Amino acid sequence: MKNNNISLLTEIAIMSALSLILGMIKFAGPWPQGGSVSLEMVPIFLMAFRRGFKAGVFTGLAVGLLQLLVNPYVVHPAQMILDYPLAFALAGVAGAFAPSLAQNKSKRTILMVTGIFVGCLLRTISHVLSGVIFFSDLAEEMNIWLYSFMYNGSFMIVIFVITSLVVILLTNTAPKLLHAARSGYTRAA
Repeated sequence: MKNNNISLLTEIAIMSALSLILGMIKFAGPWPQGGSVSLEMVPIFLMAFRRGFKAGVFTGLAVGLLQLLVNPYVVHPAQMILDYPLAFALAGVAGAFAPSLAQNKSKRTILMVTGIFVGCLLRTISHVLSGVIFFSDLAEEMNIWLYSFMYNGSFMIVIFVITSLVVILLTNTAPKLLHAARSGYTRAA
């Protein structure tokens, strides 16, 4: 039991660090107030599918805190929570859709894409709330809810597509990497 906890904490630390590194390799795009496209969400979803809901949420929380330390944009403490620890922790909810290795490829793929969609949607909602509450002056004449949803959704949809493609590639080429660490399965590598 103690070795499992140490192994889990080690995996969370490694995946959080990997996410931070992948977040530094990004396409900034046309978003003037922040937002970019990178592969930083992939390690969060890997942990969510490999170790389940709690591990996914804790990995997302760690990633959010690391992002806050390395690349902060803070105008208010509540905005900081919405845009960093809460937003990334919500992505880890994808672990609720973690498939097992015993399921066929198509069912695993459907579950993981659904989990990634839910994780990205929850992260988007957290960013949208932050935008509505703290950045309403940027919307000018436009409805602030629509502006914030369009702004945040414009990069989150790209992240959803890219992350889904990477995770589908991994589940088809190295399924034990994604699905073997939860209870009832033998450890991978």
